[in-house]
Amino acid sequence: MSLSRMSTPVGRMIAGLAAGCLLSLGTASADDSPKVFGWVEKAELKPWDIKVKAKLDSGALTSSIDARDIERFEKDGDDWVRFRFEMEDEDTGEAASEDVERPLYRVLTVRGAGGRDERPVVLLNLCVGDTVYEEQFSLRNRSKMNYPVLLGRRTISHLGHLDVRETFEHDAECGEDAEFVEHEPEDD
Repeated sequence: MSLSRMSTPVGRMIAGLAAGCLLSLGTASADDSPKVFGWVEKAELKPWDIKVKAKLDSGALTSSIDARDIERFEKDGDDWVRFRFEMEDEDTGEAASEDVERPLYRVLTVRGAGGRDERPVVLLNLCVGDTVYEEQFSLRNRSKMNYPVLLGRRTISHLGHLDVRETFEHDAECGEDAEFVEHEPEDD
């Protein structure tokens, strides 16, 4: 903006607003800033307390988790899914295996070079940083993948910012008093 335009009332108002915005950015406390996460973070599956490496993938919309022996069934008139976690705990190095039953949240249709695939989606609790998030996870055998958990954009949008140059910016440390962020249904 030229100096002659800044001398008008509207120009002065715009310049004042811009200066105020810059000042407020400079004085914002660290608590006001969104958290920054690397493209790989430690996470913890709750309530099983299994620590895993999670890849934050901005190319995926829905998060995915390694699940084996996936079986859909009906329980009390509702659709449910039974599956098994089988992964290595990142803290202990020990194999962790859990049989899990969850209500079916929805069915995800994935289209790719390999064709069309339908995957069950369930809600699971995952600790990332110091917060437990209830998120959607599609169930898929990821045993041949480097990371048993993939966090998609829906989950990343709840965490904060993604810095693709960094890894392990936060450890998963969610005690009993950890903040809990409940899943908010959206246009799935």
